[in-house]
Order: sequence, then C-alpha cells, then structure tokens
Amino acid sequence: MTMKTKQDGLLNLYRMFRSKLALAGLLCLFCVNMATQSAFAHQQKLALSKVVYNPRANTLEVMHRFELHDAEHAVKEIFGNQADIIQSHETQSQFAEYVYARFGLYRKDDTPIKLTPIGFEVDGKHFWVYQEAPAPDTLEGIQVVHNALRDIWFAQTNTVNIEVGKDIDTLTFTDNTEVLSVDFR
Repeated sequence: MTMKTKQDGLLNLYRMFRSKLALAGLLCLFCVNMATQSAFAHQQKLALSKVVYNPRANTLEVMHRFELHDAEHAVKEIFGNQADIIQSHETQSQFAEYVYARFGLYRKDDTPIKLTPIGFEVDGKHFWVYQEAPAPDTLEGIQVVHNALRDIWFAQTNTVNIEVGKDIDTLTFTDNTEVLSVDFR
C-alpha cells in the first residue's frame, strides 16, 4: 500500500465520518423541531380580547378569543370530563358565562360598566365570546379585569387591546395582575 492510498483511505474515512456526523446533527435538529411544534400544538394558555369603541352605535364592543385547544382543556377542568366545547351548545354557553363572570370594565372611579352578553361561537381553532355596553357619556379612562382561565392556570396570559379612535392600548394580564387601566386624555 502506498502513502497516497493510505491518505486516500483516511480521507474517505474522514469524509464518511463527517457526513454521518452531519446526518446525526440534522436528525437532532429535526427532533428538536418536532418537539417544539408538538409543544405549540398543545395548550398555549393565551387569550386575546379586544375592546372597541364604536362611534356609530356609541357602544363599547368586546370580543374575546380563546385557543380552542385551551378551551377544551379548561371546560373539562371547570365543568367535568363530560364537557365538550366543540359539540355541545350547553358547554359552549357555560364557558361563555364563565368568561362573562371573569371579565369586567370599570370607569376610573371604580363604577362598573355593565356589559351585556351578545353571544359566542366556535370559529376554526378559536372560541369567541362577545359582549357590549353603551359607551359612557364621558370616559377619561378605563379599568379592566380579565381573570378568565387565570383562576385555573397560573401561566395563563390574557391580553386586552383597547381601541378608541386611532389609538390602541394593550394590557397584559399575567402572574398576579388583577386590574390594569388606560387613560384616554
């Protein structure tokens, strides 16, 4: 065996080892990616609500959007294993009532703004709950309470976007946050 043959053999062995190492690295990346996607396919513990001033109707319109997968787990935790938010109108109604009881709007002087339930629906991967209230004659600011699902999951994050005219304020309820407020002046 010549020196050149030995070098070629070692070079081929090195290339084969390097390609197997690269393949193992790609396989590891693939597994991490699949695990991450799997985690996101499960409970996200996030809800998004929107409070919009409608000047034409002079109302405050409230829309709550929950991830359907989160809502599925929540109704079983709250109402029992037989609860089915996808198929059961009764469970959907119960969950909407649960949300109505845990969301509130208040004037800056702590006077409640009476919200009227409007309805709810399953839309794709989301469960929506709707409310509205007549807009107060004067509104210098608003206080918000949003504890839906936060009473069963400490990690639950509820974000509320408040839209008045062209202004959008965002409130985020995490940890022990009970009340957040926005000034309109």
